[in-house]
Amino acid sequence: MQISKQDVSKKVEKKIFSSLYQVLADLKRPHEVENFLDDVLSETEKTVLAKRLGIAYYLSKNKSYERIRDNLKVSSATIANVQKWLEEGGDGLLLALKAIEADEWAGEMAEKIGESFKKLFKR
Repeated sequence: MQISKQDVSKKVEKKIFSSLYQVLADLKRPHEVENFLDDVLSETEKTVLAKRLGIAYYLSKNKSYERIRDNLKVSSATIANVQKWLEEGGDGLLLALKAIEADEWAGEMAEKIGESFKKLFKR
């Protein structure tokens, strides 16, 4: 992907980014986001984004660089970049990780509740 060397005005730039952020915020379901990303990003661009999030997730779980490299097929330099972003603030990545953790927790709790109901109704 290549960006034009001609800069747009700051006003136009602000408007298009604002629109992008609003669209992303308004999409409610994973399939809506998937459809949007399929339309505007190449497979490579989507893979880069997904791998960066995966790296951040693995780092948050204290996984080794070697394990991250092996599982996600990324370079140590890429892992180091994501780690640097997390260490320097990475508010967006941290927010995404919290959402992933909340989903994991909800899934685990639903599983435990389901097991409890099974035991309860087997009696």
